Amino acid sequence: MALSITRLTGCNCTAQLFLLRGMRGSWQLNLTQPFKRNVTRASEPMSKSSHYAVIGALVGTLTGIGLVINKQKLLSRTKDANITKNKGQENESPVFTSEEVSEHNSLDKGIWVTYKGQVYDITEFVASHPGGPSKILLAAGGSLEPFWALYAVHSNQHVLDILEEYHIGSLVKDESSRHVGDTKDPYANDPGRHPALKINSKKPFNAEPPPQLLTDSLITPNDIFFVRNHLPVPDIDEKTYELEITGEGMKPMKLSLEDLKTKFPKHTITATMQCAGNRRSEMNTIKLVKGLNWGAAAISTAEWSGALLKDVLRYAGLDDSSVEHIQFEGADHDITGSTYGASLPVDTALSPKRDVIVAYEMNGVPIPRDHGFPVRLVAPGVVGARNVKWLNKIVASKEESWSHWQRNDYKGFSPSVDWDTVDFKSAPAIQDLPVTSAICEPAEGAVISGEDEEITLKGYAWSGGGKGIVRVDVSLDGGKTWHVADLKGENKLNRAWAWKLWHATLPLPKGADSLQICVKAVDSSYNTQPDSVAPIWNLRGVLSNAWHRVNVKVKRE
Repeated sequence: MALSITRLTGCNCTAQLFLLRGMRGSWQLNLTQPFKRNVTRASEPMSKSSHYAVIGALVGTLTGIGLVINKQKLLSRTKDANITKNKGQENESPVFTSEEVSEHNSLDKGIWVTYKGQVYDITEFVASHPGGPSKILLAAGGSLEPFWALYAVHSNQHVLDILEEYHIGSLVKDESSRHVGDTKDPYANDPGRHPALKINSKKPFNAEPPPQLLTDSLITPNDIFFVRNHLPVPDIDEKTYELEITGEGMKPMKLSLEDLKTKFPKHTITATMQCAGNRRSEMNTIKLVKGLNWGAAAISTAEWSGALLKDVLRYAGLDDSSVEHIQFEGADHDITGSTYGASLPVDTALSPKRDVIVAYEMNGVPIPRDHGFPVRLVAPGVVGARNVKWLNKIVASKEESWSHWQRNDYKGFSPSVDWDTVDFKSAPAIQDLPVTSAICEPAEGAVISGEDEEITLKGYAWSGGGKGIVRVDVSLDGGKTWHVADLKGENKLNRAWAWKLWHATLPLPKGADSLQICVKAVDSSYNTQPDSVAPIWNLRGVLSNAWHRVNVKVKRE
C-alpha cells in the first residue's frame, strides 16, 4: 500500500520516539516531489503502529539525525556532566537523582527524561520528534509517563525500543520519601495535577495547559483541562452527597447522586469552558491589572453528561412566574465557612435551547475533583465563573447571588475606570462571552526555518451564547493581508457550545526574517474581534478578545 506524508512535523504526537526496525517486507522512498514522500511496502498492509513507526523513521532520516547512539558515547556524556557512578558499581550504569535530571531541561544543558525509574538523554532526538520539538520538550528534565499517558500510541514496542537507545542510567531507588503536609493547611488535601500544566497560583490552584496541546483534539483530556479554583478543593463522599434545592416557587428537597442518575434522563453535551480572564496577560502589557496572569489556554472543551437543570427544577415543583434568578452554591469554602457562589438568569437556566445541566460525568468518567466531583453546573456558552463546581445548593430567587464573585467581580468596565472610581453595581455580571480565537502553534518567539518555504498555523476559535464560528482569518504580516483558515468541528450556527479548531498552511513571504502572525474569528452573528487590546482594557483584565498575535523569527542560511 502507499503512504503519503505531506507534513511530517504536523503529527499529533507527544514525546513520540519511533524507529523503523524489526519489520518484514521492503520499503522504497520516492523523493522526487517537494514536501511529499511516498512509501510503498512490497508485502502485507501496514498496521497502525507500523504506520507511526514509518513516520518516525522518515523524520529521523530526513532531518539527518541518527537514531542509534553508541552506548560508550552516552556514558561519556554523563562524565562531561560531572555525574559519577556509585562507588563499587563500575560495571553498572550511572545512578542519578531527580534533581540532577531536572537540571537537564534545555538544548544547551541537554534534554534528559525519565521513564519507569530509568534515565534517558534524548537531546539528539528532539529535532526529529514527529510531533515537533515543542511537545517533547514539555517533559524535559522530568518524567515521560504523564505525557505518554495522553496518547496510547506510546505503548507501541517500537517507541520503547528506540527510547532504550538513549538510556544513560537509572534514578536513585529510594526517592519515595514525601514531605508530610501541614494538616492545618486548607490546601493540604488538594488532588495531584499533571506536570504539563502551567501554574498561575498554587493556593488556590490555578493552571492552564501548554497551548500546543489544545489543538491535538476537539476534546481536551481531563488531566490537562485548565483548572480555575477560588478556594481549597473539597473532598466529598459520593455516597453521602446531597444536592439541596430550595427557594421561591418550589418545595425544598435534597437529591442524592443516585437520584440525579436515576430520576432524570441523562443528557450529554460537548461544551467549551473559558475563564473570564483568559488571555489576561495581553492586557498586562498595556497596564497591570488585578488577577491571575492567564495566557491563551484558560479554555478547554469536554463532553459533559448529567441531568438537565430544567428537569431538576421542574421536579422540585418550580413555579418560575416570580423567579428571576437561579443561584448556585459550591461546597468549596474558605476558613470562615463562606462558599463560592454564582447565579444565572432564569431564562438561561430553564431554556430548552441552552442545555444547562447538573453534570456528574466529564469525558465519560466521573468528574475529577479539580473540576467539581461529584456534581457541577455546566452552563454552556456562559463564562466559567458561573459554572459552579462541587454543586451543593440550588436556590430559586428574585435576586442574583449575593456571592462576592457575582456582585463584585467578573464584570467589565471602561478603560477609564480604576480601582478608586469603580462601582461594581453599575455593570451587569458577565454571562455569555464574546467571540475569541488564539494561535496555539507556533509559539511566541519561535524560530522557523526559511528552507521550509511554508508555515503551518494552528489554534482555536469560540464564541459564547451558542454562536457558531463561521470563519477564521489569519495573517502573516500583522494584519495587512489575510487568509482564510480551515475549520474542524461541528458546523452549527446556533447551540454551538464547542469551539472550532483551525489550521492553515501558508507560503512564507519571500525574504522575510520575521513574521507577526495574527488571527481573528467571526461568529454566526458576524461579531468579530477588536484589532487591539488597549480599547478593551479593564481593571480586572476580563473579556480579553483582541486579535491574537504571535511574533516568530525566520532563520535563513
